[in-house]
Amino acid sequence: MSQSDEFQARLRTLEELRAAGIDPYPPRAHPTHTAAQVRALLQEREGDHVTVAGRIVGGLRPMGKLAFVHVQDGSMPQAAEASASPQGWAEASAASGVPRPKAGERRLNGRIQLSIQRPVVGEEGWALFRRLHAGDVVEAAGETFHTQRGEPSVRVERLTLLAKALRPLPEKFHGLEDTEARYRQRYLDLLVNEDARRVVLLRSRLVGYMRRFLDARDFIEVETPILQPLYGGGAARPFITHFNVLDEDLYLRIALELYLKRLIIGGFDRVYEIGHNFRNEGLSRQHSPEYTMLELYQAYADYKAMMELCETMIEGAARELLGTTRLTVAGREVDLAAPWPRVPLLDAITEYSGVDVRAHPSQGELYAAAARAGVELPIATPRAKIIDELLKTFVEPHLIAPTHLIDYPVELSPLAKRKPGTDDLVERFESFVGGIEIANAFTELNDPIEQRARFLQQQDDRAHGDEEAHPVDEDFLLALEHGMPPTGGIGIGVDRVTMVFTGATTIRDVILFPHLRRDER
Repeated sequence: MSQSDEFQARLRTLEELRAAGIDPYPPRAHPTHTAAQVRALLQEREGDHVTVAGRIVGGLRPMGKLAFVHVQDGSMPQAAEASASPQGWAEASAASGVPRPKAGERRLNGRIQLSIQRPVVGEEGWALFRRLHAGDVVEAAGETFHTQRGEPSVRVERLTLLAKALRPLPEKFHGLEDTEARYRQRYLDLLVNEDARRVVLLRSRLVGYMRRFLDARDFIEVETPILQPLYGGGAARPFITHFNVLDEDLYLRIALELYLKRLIIGGFDRVYEIGHNFRNEGLSRQHSPEYTMLELYQAYADYKAMMELCETMIEGAARELLGTTRLTVAGREVDLAAPWPRVPLLDAITEYSGVDVRAHPSQGELYAAAARAGVELPIATPRAKIIDELLKTFVEPHLIAPTHLIDYPVELSPLAKRKPGTDDLVERFESFVGGIEIANAFTELNDPIEQRARFLQQQDDRAHGDEEAHPVDEDFLLALEHGMPPTGGIGIGVDRVTMVFTGATTIRDVILFPHLRRDER
């Protein structure tokens, strides 16, 4: 049957149900137990009276006066809620009584079998059952038992339709094979793709772990503006919107940084925010125009303290959520256990590209050296952009094991404090796993005079074609002139850490509803 024919057939069934006085979309349901809870009960005894609710995902083939149907809800073994590892599944099975999935099978969502017997549900119940389709949402009340094959089940006494599905689920064994369809119809992907649900679950638990980690260290969670009169805190092109009442343009924030620093100045010594940033840039396997960051600032700390915090947090999250610090990333086994190596950025560029940045102090000299190494850039590209391109092209692909790249050129870091004893470096690091940057951190620049000079240099870069150069933020400078204590700050990409933990190869797999081109079909 074609999709169109299937839709029409289900519409006819909907009309039949209504003609029979059955509401196919009742306003309320009254489940008493989830599928996982029923399975746990059946580890101890049979005969409990329960009411379950879920989506029909299998069965519907009666054998005379008997039928077996599987329904699925959102429940899961408690110990497996945050686990994607074999160790976690073993613990979950023991804790909840839900059987460990067979090889190649992961079962996070709860399933329970319904045994529907015509003499038990009566003629009305049997007539309703015969009108059901895969994908329908039902409620079933009855007693718990095991079949002769040992399958945890509910012997249905009362069957209620909660929502009639007018369109069929994807085929059981093929699912959504079209990658674009998976992203556009994420709800179907989540229904039929266990790995997609696993990613959502792990991401949620990761954010929860980050909050607990920071709360235990006396950080406070705050919220800062998403709509800002001036964007800042990063190098990116912003999205622009318009505030009609005030007749002025506003920007979607590109970073959380500058408002969080205002809170440090205001006397809150440890602050963090988990929120969305928006950057008007291209799409790639690592980049999305809307993404989630954890950003935190700690007074009386520096970038070394941020390194320790970063690696300790990631290691702890891996142990709690995955049951191990050893993961396979980009085809190689890596260990997230702290401490991670500290590698000076300029040394790494020299090692992997053959270009000694310090030996080429002018823009022209560095441009020529990068061109000889194979980097193609416009001839007027600012020196900072050339260094960044050398990093992306030659260094990042080699940073599979957890690594902190440290001590960046001042041109690349207008908000970071100079490293004592140097004129050209700042106390900044970026953290990489699997060739992906997962964190960026500074000892924060707190000298308002130098910060103004850095902003003005950024304006000069903008005049020479750098559209991502940082604007001069007079309000932030005013705040800084009131005195900011020595501070360490770090931003950690929630999406990218999720990629590392789940083995996802594109950021779209870890964002529930990623941005796509408009479907013109």
